[in-house]
Amino acid sequence: MTSSDLWDADTAEHYDERAAEKFAPDVLDPTVAFLAALAEGGPALEFAVGTGRVAVPLAARGVAVSGIELSQPMVDQLRRKASTEELPVVVGDMATTRMPGRFSLVYVVWNSIGNLRTQEEQVQCFRNAARHLSPGGRFVIELGVPGIRRFPPGQAAVPFAVTDQHVGFDIFDMVTQQGTSHHYHRLDDGTARYGRSNFRYIWPAECDLMARLAGLTLEQRVADWTGEPFTSESESHVSVWRKPLDAADED
Repeated sequence: MTSSDLWDADTAEHYDERAAEKFAPDVLDPTVAFLAALAEGGPALEFAVGTGRVAVPLAARGVAVSGIELSQPMVDQLRRKASTEELPVVVGDMATTRMPGRFSLVYVVWNSIGNLRTQEEQVQCFRNAARHLSPGGRFVIELGVPGIRRFPPGQAAVPFAVTDQHVGFDIFDMVTQQGTSHHYHRLDDGTARYGRSNFRYIWPAECDLMARLAGLTLEQRVADWTGEPFTSESESHVSVWRKPLDAADED
């Protein structure tokens, strides 16, 4: 049982279109290059692989990529781009589901670890990553830094997107670290479509503690896939933890 929202067939069918900005070369190319370098020629496993936004171009770079994905409809969309032989996927949650084999790299992108909405599941996600890693392998996450410093007293939400086509805002519960993203998309006929997703936000220091509990050590933290320095003003981070070379494999 997982606390994650389960994305349905309609969401999966329109996912690539609605996330078009994340497919742009200036976003995707640095992501793939960063991950390919960390894989160092070894196999990679993506948690929450989705429709293969990152996994498919990473595999095209010569990395043997596998995936774990909770939503079967998302996997169905991925299958339009890559076969089972080209990109194996196991359907299940990223906290407990196992993919056969050991990997040089395990990664989860675009805030997806927050889809696990309890601290315990997030801790288990780090442990699951460690179980999949070969000694010396790396676990990478891309995660936003909660924008709660922008909240004046009494404000309940903070915008993260305001364009002619898309207005989005997050609501945060400061006690439970639960959040909800609200999206309003303008359609071509002038009507609007509403969508929402739930998450639990994690502070970078909390991520480091989860990694330590899983036996992983922080190797680097940067603000984005281009390697910009992470500072107190950064709104996101890409963090890399490494499994010790002398670590014993876990079943």
